Amino acid sequence: MARETMKVLSPSEMSVEQKLKMLYELQTVLSKIDEIRTMRGELPLEVQDLEDEIEGLSIRIEKLQDEIKTIDANINKWKEEKLVAQNMIDKNTAHLDNVRNSREYDALSKEIEFQNLEIQLRDKRIREAADQRQERMFGINESQSQRGQRVGDLEAKKSELDEIVRETKAQEDELREKSKELEEKIEPRLLTAFKRIRKNSHNGLGVVYVQRDACGGCFNKIPPQRQLDVRMRKKIIVCEYCGRIMIDPELAGVEISKAVEEPKKTRRRRALKKDGEDQVEA
Repeated sequence: MARETMKVLSPSEMSVEQKLKMLYELQTVLSKIDEIRTMRGELPLEVQDLEDEIEGLSIRIEKLQDEIKTIDANINKWKEEKLVAQNMIDKNTAHLDNVRNSREYDALSKEIEFQNLEIQLRDKRIREAADQRQERMFGINESQSQRGQRVGDLEAKKSELDEIVRETKAQEDELREKSKELEEKIEPRLLTAFKRIRKNSHNGLGVVYVQRDACGGCFNKIPPQRQLDVRMRKKIIVCEYCGRIMIDPELAGVEISKAVEEPKKTRRRRALKKDGEDQVEA
């Protein structure tokens, strides 16, 4: 007797029902991955923000240090110019005793006065530069202090995040591998549409099942004929309100409880009983 082999269907050969079931399975896996990410909370974003802030502080410190180097270079230049001016004053002062006429005396005096003004100007610039240097140093010390605090915060957040990642890594890796396997079994065009729907959804749900005659994503009521189309599984039906792909609960493996109808029956029996009592009393 020949051994029968099971044929593996390609994504394009699958029926609509098989495609929907595969999509819902992928949705379930991705939702579990989302739950793991939710467990991490805002930690990844907080870590990224701290890293960006530390980098910004480091850049600010480097900029201030460069400015201090420029200030120091200017101060040294002005000090050298002061020495040159002072030498000119000393030289011209010495020549005053040997002048031959008043015109030469006046010229030397004006030169001495000019060099004194140059020295005063350089002193003013040096004082201003010294004040600027002090401001830059204050900025560096403040930024270094802030950076030290942020580095401490970053280490604590990273440690907390690493611990959570360690606890969930194996599970997440397994789920990611499973999602890749499922994606390979889904028609590319349908997979792209699913990912787009999922991306635009605030809760990450691209496939939902019908609950209480309503879409399981946006909870808007679905017309009876559209519900029938969903149950028939002959074509892919999307919610006209939110755009999510809809499937019937049975395909999702969900049993919809009918317990909601029981209180109505109980209330009817109570109402009938009450009416009967009233009739007896009458």
